[in-house]
Amino acid sequence: MADYTILYTDDDEDDISIFTDAVDSISREIKLQTYSGGDKLLSAIFNPPSTPYVVFLDLNMPGKNGFDVLEELRNSDYKKDIPVVIYSTSSEPGIIEKCRALGANAFITKPILMSDIIKSIELAIQIEWDKFIPTKSNFVFKF
Repeated sequence: MADYTILYTDDDEDDISIFTDAVDSISREIKLQTYSGGDKLLSAIFNPPSTPYVVFLDLNMPGKNGFDVLEELRNSDYKKDIPVVIYSTSSEPGIIEKCRALGANAFITKPILMSDIIKSIELAIQIEWDKFIPTKSNFVFKF
């Protein structure tokens, strides 16, 4: 069984708790690291260098928001290829397109049902990110 490391950043502790419960219910070996803000996530990625299988990134956070974090990762020489899934309450087309333009790999509007949260995580670890090319038609995952 493969080992997957997921980093999840959100300023809402309830969302972090729900996401953690969803990961715990998946039968695959997943190492989850959660962070309550963009600065903390970037610090974990760069000091010491961490290369997760995928990052789930909330957009609306105080301080460095998801857009800032995404830009910083994509402008980094060594961490620009880390797969980033935007995980947001928004489903606004302009925000989705901005995330795609900034280099996110996928966009998921936060599901309400636990079963859909689990499906979104399972989908993210099934994708071979080094081969996945985001396009307008496959960028948004709907649950």
